Amino acid sequence: MPGYSTRSEKVYVGGLTYRLRVLSDKQQFTDPDGHARRLGISPAQWSLFGQIWPSGRLLAQAMLREDIAGRRILELGCGIGLASLVLQRRGANVVASDMHPLTESFLAYNAALNALPVVRYRALRWDVPTPSLGHFDLIIASDVLYERDQAWLLAGVVERHADRKAEVLVTDPGSGHCADFNRMLAAQGFALDEVRCPMDDNDVPPYRGRLLRYQR
Repeated sequence: MPGYSTRSEKVYVGGLTYRLRVLSDKQQFTDPDGHARRLGISPAQWSLFGQIWPSGRLLAQAMLREDIAGRRILELGCGIGLASLVLQRRGANVVASDMHPLTESFLAYNAALNALPVVRYRALRWDVPTPSLGHFDLIIASDVLYERDQAWLLAGVVERHADRKAEVLVTDPGSGHCADFNRMLAAQGFALDEVRCPMDDNDVPPYRGRLLRYQR
């Protein structure tokens, strides 16, 4: 037994069905060798990678419309990896990344569930420079701005891995540190275009969801 339980979920993106293995609930936790603890993942945070969040759905929908021709794309904090699976189905040059010890196996399993080739994956800590990862034309992420430290770390990853002419696309449910991240990317030469979006079918204007596109 792996020490955690899972369930199957169907998600519809652009009229297509994605079958996904996710954690059965937010109470799941197992860290027998202390790997997650050494990475700084607390028991309360451990299960978050294995859920499907509204911002993740929003990012996946955005990837249906994104220009992928000739672009190298990096997803940060991919979790279950729905956006990367959408890009993989479109034939994009995408690399998914996360720091959770189980992300790679869940991502590979979910690619197989959808008859897709395995998505290229890199274990990536935002506080550890990884020069071998290279540079990207488009960097995407969802639900990554809940804490100021996250905004600062994410801006550092962008600085190290965004190409000279690059875009960054972040979906966010209205967390408190977008303004910090906006200032940090402005200092790197990025201009912001923000679109407010409904996070679910019950959301009404003014929408709390944000689709943040940074360009330079």
